[in-house]
Amino acid sequence: MKLYICSMDLIYTLAQTEQIAAQLVKKFATKPVWVFQAPMGAGKTTLIAAIGKALGIQQAMSSPTFSIMNEYEANGKLIYHMDWYRLETEAEARQAGVEAAMDEADLSLVEWPEKAPNLVPEDAVVLTIELLDPNHRRIFIRNEKDAEE
Repeated sequence: MKLYICSMDLIYTLAQTEQIAAQLVKKFATKPVWVFQAPMGAGKTTLIAAIGKALGIQQAMSSPTFSIMNEYEANGKLIYHMDWYRLETEAEARQAGVEAAMDEADLSLVEWPEKAPNLVPEDAVVLTIELLDPNHRRIFIRNEKDAEE
């Protein structure tokens, strides 16, 4: 049985999303893969767009649901925003190039990682978002390497 040590546990309003994003960037900037677990409509893409802004991405970030991944550049770093929602199997994810993209990128931000869990690196930062009400979210963050057997 794994026991997870929570690195961060926050409750925030939608108006505070950019502040939360800046805190996440400050705390986890050196981690190359962040995965976002949350139900549909919980604000994964909104939070990722705010993270992108905090990282210095100048263009608007949108959900890559149909393209699977969008590529961005900020301050000389390659960043991929991936959405695995439409992927049916890990083989399909590999065929779409997500594994190679994660290896290539300085940072990968992945929505719906549960669609291909074996492709998520052990050292990924796992962000779980709970929808508390229409204006409030709770986010739990842990790093897989914080797990203890």
